Amino acid sequence: MSPGGKSRRLASEPSLRQLRLLLAVAEERHFGRAAARSFISQPALSQQIRTLEERLGVRLIERGPGGVRLTPAGEAVAEEARATLDAFQRLLHVSDAHAGAVRGLLRVGSLGAEAAMPHARAVLTHTREHHPHLDIEIHNLNFLQQFDALAVGEVDAAFLRAPLPTGFQTCRLATESRVVCLPADDPLAREETLTLAQLADRTVVDMPREVPRTWWDHLTVNPRPDGTPVRYGPVVRDTEAMVLAVLQRQAITFLPAAARDLYPRPGLVYVDVPELGNSESVLAWLPEKRDVPAVRALREAARVAELG
Repeated sequence: MSPGGKSRRLASEPSLRQLRLLLAVAEERHFGRAAARSFISQPALSQQIRTLEERLGVRLIERGPGGVRLTPAGEAVAEEARATLDAFQRLLHVSDAHAGAVRGLLRVGSLGAEAAMPHARAVLTHTREHHPHLDIEIHNLNFLQQFDALAVGEVDAAFLRAPLPTGFQTCRLATESRVVCLPADDPLAREETLTLAQLADRTVVDMPREVPRTWWDHLTVNPRPDGTPVRYGPVVRDTEAMVLAVLQRQAITFLPAAARDLYPRPGLVYVDVPELGNSESVLAWLPEKRDVPAVRALREAARVAELG
């Protein structure tokens, strides 16, 4: 075949895009829904289907009072289109394995502003730079969602704060000191550092009962070193509600030192409390997802960030 003949032949062959659009129509049985699902206008979808029919030389779709249906030829072509697209995905997986590339969607959870922390940004930046075909979605998680979202697979990995319940694997990203968050007019807010004994009579915000108790008891040092139990107050579901409770003088709370930059509010003061110990930021995932290509790419980026 001459080069010109080969070019004309390629120009008349269906594109992968057109095969995907045909399958969208076949599955939705409705041009409007198929167009919305494919993120194109309905006229553009209709034109692509007509072009596909012209290239194949056969009628694929019929419209009638009952809606859209595939012709017998359309049913047969749709089945082969599905097989062709599946084969194309396998081709990509094989080539990606040899090239070290990762494709698809990676859903990353973030407890509050954790994804905005410098170490988390470094992990995400490294992942995006080394895997440009990987789409990354950030899902904001509150205290109730942080562990459940991982456990049920709503996210593939998450930026959280230790300690985590059993059943998760983690990579440490950063360690920092912890502070107490106080109303600015609290007499203790003028101190440079505080002890837990000085805070003994202060009410501390609490977590919903669904949040693992050991996690919050650890972060609030309950009971205190002298055996005194912490007096808990209003229940909060996220960090914004937590600092609001402090602003309203309902309770105090303990946060990583980064809260000074992440949650600055008029009327709030953050004071160092050395007895609280350090806060550890981690990347977490389920053991069974450890070697999923997208999660592995994120883990490798986290390892680089930790070494850095």
